[in-house]
Amino acid sequence: MTPAAAVAGQVAMERQAGMRVERLKAAAGDRWRQRRQPTRPRMRALSLAPGARFAWRELAAPPLPQPGGALVHPIAAATCDLDRTIGLGAAPFPLPLHFGHECVAEVVEVADGVTSIRPGQRVVVPFQINCGECEPCKQGRTGNCAAVPPISMYGFGLAGGHWGGAVSELLAVPFAEAMLVPVPDGIEPATVASAADNLADAHSRVAPYLEAGAGAEVGAEEVLIVGALSPKTTFSGSVPLYIGQIALALGARRVRFLDSRPFLRAEAERLGIEALDPRDLDRRELAPLTVDAGATPASLNVAIRMTAEDGRCNSVGSLHANSKIPTALMFGRNVTVHMGRSHARSQIPAVLDLVVTGKLDPAAVTTVLAPLDDAPRALREHTVGEATKTVLVESA
Repeated sequence: MTPAAAVAGQVAMERQAGMRVERLKAAAGDRWRQRRQPTRPRMRALSLAPGARFAWRELAAPPLPQPGGALVHPIAAATCDLDRTIGLGAAPFPLPLHFGHECVAEVVEVADGVTSIRPGQRVVVPFQINCGECEPCKQGRTGNCAAVPPISMYGFGLAGGHWGGAVSELLAVPFAEAMLVPVPDGIEPATVASAADNLADAHSRVAPYLEAGAGAEVGAEEVLIVGALSPKTTFSGSVPLYIGQIALALGARRVRFLDSRPFLRAEAERLGIEALDPRDLDRRELAPLTVDAGATPASLNVAIRMTAEDGRCNSVGSLHANSKIPTALMFGRNVTVHMGRSHARSQIPAVLDLVVTGKLDPAAVTTVLAPLDDAPRALREHTVGEATKTVLVESA
């Protein structure tokens, strides 16, 4: 139990703790019963064990959630920037777990009461569980749905509430009409698999300040993205690249990206993003909108210090229990800092619109395409290598 794990556990149990415990007990009991007397078909799901050991496991297929749920078959699954950290054992999530939380899937079956989603549709499956009916969901705060315990999500095992992983043959979706977002015609599933999390997260970091006059009073059309300040980071780098792509798509006239990894700076330059080595940063050249995408206390500190007067700093957060921030400087410059998880479901339609109009090309960030059948090898190589984004696709 690291300090970060203790904090995560505290948040997870702040409300509906009884529901979380009962759900975990029910899942354990169901697994035991299905081993002794199987009543459901078997399926395979990818398991991650300590030491970046990925392997297919056979288990009972999930039942169709009733009412209002759906069963979906993932056909494209993408790595999240956090997945390498989890695979290396550097994240506060207990292993083993059923892996994956970014996917496009094909709807297999829908439950009673589902009318807007039909079998055969291709859909983005947001990684956070949300009902669409509670007050937070109606306000677009789908990551804090009141119908389920806090931090309920796919692909994080015990920590996420045991909802299963996206790299599997079937995934149960409890609130089909609220959660599932149809993929527009003509869009390849592999292109938007990360809309389930990383693309939605990236959009939330800049869109509120660049769209339709928002942020005009501080000239937020200039953006500075602070990535990894050390090449030893365990996080992959797709989110900062997505942030840069989306900022440019939404009209930012200048986007700078600060990162210590030469290969990632080269990728950024290829996408039209101005890339800087941290050693070359001019600390006098402040930006009205900064994004901390480095996931460390140091990157947050740099992002805040590089934020101009009346500017905004948006942080994707980190796994550290505490961080020191320059409060006196923030007060003097009147800097606003936002840190928090994205509300993925509310961002997905806008991301898909950018892809449909050709303003955003997520495929340009993908570094590895591999067959889903080859997931253990491909994900092992992603975890120990330098791939920015690995996408697994079902073979034709």
